[in-house]
Amino acid sequence: MQKGELLYKGKAKSVYKTDDPDQYIMLYRNDTSAFDGEKVAQLDRKGLVNNHFNAFIMDKLAANGVATHFVKLLSDTESLVKRMEMIPVECVVRNLSAGSIVRRLGVPEGLDLNPPTFEFFLKNDALHDPMINDFHIISFKWASADEIQQMKTLTFKVNDILKDLFAKAGMLLVDYKLEFGRYHGKVMLGDEFSPDGCRLWDAKTREKLDKDRFRQNLGNVIESYEVVAQRLGIALPK
Repeated sequence: MQKGELLYKGKAKSVYKTDDPDQYIMLYRNDTSAFDGEKVAQLDRKGLVNNHFNAFIMDKLAANGVATHFVKLLSDTESLVKRMEMIPVECVVRNLSAGSIVRRLGVPEGLDLNPPTFEFFLKNDALHDPMINDFHIISFKWASADEIQQMKTLTFKVNDILKDLFAKAGMLLVDYKLEFGRYHGKVMLGDEFSPDGCRLWDAKTREKLDKDRFRQNLGNVIESYEVVAQRLGIALPK
């Protein structure tokens, strides 16, 4: 597999073309940011940890019938992925109240949400990822009504799989975001699933084990990611 030109550089990952027009290489970097890039830092081992973490989660999801863009690990910081046409929306499920929903609705942090809430956000840093709904998505032709339903169904299926996975490891899956794309016309999961894009709390103490440690200056960011990986049985290189 030949690594080609840089196609896209995001806040934490870079995507490269390959000699296969159907596949890309995704590079996980140590760059870390919050608040739409207002707070940035370099955290040692972050790219490695998130790459291996994501590979583990994507394999688990695929084994449970969720189609993803992930193909295989190439190195500690690189993965081979399918070339997809990304849908520019984020799907967010919340099992407990935290983050923006607390600020927007004035509710306490940590409320059990039953049923879990589902929200769409437009993926646009310049506009601070505004909340949108099904009508916006259809009117602006970001996705069809059928694709919207598929994204919702898959997002809740992921919730069922991962809530159980994390619960067995003594953790609460508080909330997370997913991104989807089209691969030869089929909607499937893209981007990544790591502590960068979800909230994870210790089930007993409710200690935060995710990117909120960076947002809230709690320290031990990557050390906490590694604790999560260890509890799940992910073997990280030293």
